[in-house]
Amino acid sequence: MRCPYPRLLIASCIVGLAVALVVGGGCAKPQPQQVPGGPPKVGEMPVPQPAGEPIKVGAIFSVTGPGAPLGEPEKFAAEMIEDAVNKAGGINGRPLKIIIEDDQTEEAKAVLAAKKLIEQDKVCAIVGPTMSGTTLAIVDSCQKAEVPLFSCAASAKITHPVKKWVFSSAQTDVLAVQRIVEYLKQQGTKRAAIICDSNAFGQSGAEQLRKQLGEAGIQIVDEEKFATKDTDMTAQLTKIKAQNPEVIICWGTNPGPAIIAKNMKSLGITAQLINSHGVANQKFIELAGDAAEGVILPCGKLLVADELPDSDPQKATLLKFRKDYEAFTGKPVNTFAGHAFDSLQMVLQAIRKAGDDRAAIRDALEQTKDFVGITGVFNLSPEDHNGLTKDAFALVVIKNGTWTQVK
Repeated sequence: MRCPYPRLLIASCIVGLAVALVVGGGCAKPQPQQVPGGPPKVGEMPVPQPAGEPIKVGAIFSVTGPGAPLGEPEKFAAEMIEDAVNKAGGINGRPLKIIIEDDQTEEAKAVLAAKKLIEQDKVCAIVGPTMSGTTLAIVDSCQKAEVPLFSCAASAKITHPVKKWVFSSAQTDVLAVQRIVEYLKQQGTKRAAIICDSNAFGQSGAEQLRKQLGEAGIQIVDEEKFATKDTDMTAQLTKIKAQNPEVIICWGTNPGPAIIAKNMKSLGITAQLINSHGVANQKFIELAGDAAEGVILPCGKLLVADELPDSDPQKATLLKFRKDYEAFTGKPVNTFAGHAFDSLQMVLQAIRKAGDDRAAIRDALEQTKDFVGITGVFNLSPEDHNGLTKDAFALVVIKNGTWTQVK
């Protein structure tokens, strides 16, 4: 006998089956649907693996030697970027290979590393070196080979005057001294002493200090030097103490400035110690111990990212970098890692835009605008291969073993 209500029967069966599946869970879960033309959500499907010839970028860092407190974090940043880029599908579908060389903080070794990267590895660009001296040592090689060089060092001489193939991501000593002099004028300072490393970074800073302090009407009552590997600066500081300066400005990278802070404390020198941005990392606090308390210096905003207003264009980028770096390395975030991060990311942005032809990369780099990095907001041009202003600096003071903005 035919059912008098066939449509009702069919509908009832469908409803019953649906209820059974929901309650019993006896059916495979529905497969997620991919949005046409849109990226898949995390976990839905694997990212396509990069294929083909790798895009080779060279990197020269001072992983060992006196520059290691700067160069080792830069190496970590490069490794972090390579890992993230390749997991995300590479550069234009091709794998990224960053070939890292350790120059051991020696200029001769930097020259050999650059030669290897250019002639043997045939990289499309070089990031680094870490230090001003090692950078300046390879500028001519990169210029002659027409290979883009994006340094992580701070001497103004790297990019001033402009060199066609050379860029830098670190705030220059010109900008750092501007920020310091601005502060000293606000404080009404009249007498300063300077003590600078005898290396390229230190002497470039000394040159700017002489120039800008003089222009501001601040007298330099004494000027001293120390060698990068010196372990005691008591003799120089004794001479400075006799001149009774209001502030002592030290220009160098660790460990020298940390030794100076400790020597000053031992000698009972009460003048305010102001350091360069070359010690803007936790290593200075570790090396100087309680002598680091009260030291003032200009540095990138990374160290005080939590104190920045939400309106600051760098804040979100800084917080993400800190989270990613600490997760990748298991170490505290480091300002100098940010220099390598910025240099590499701008090089990779140029490669995505122009491919891995050296000349095309150089041209694309020169057109970089409003790049929000770790060191600052970059605007490169044919006239400016650093692209930063003094606004890239925060002025910080060390209190209770940590950094805080000078109010």
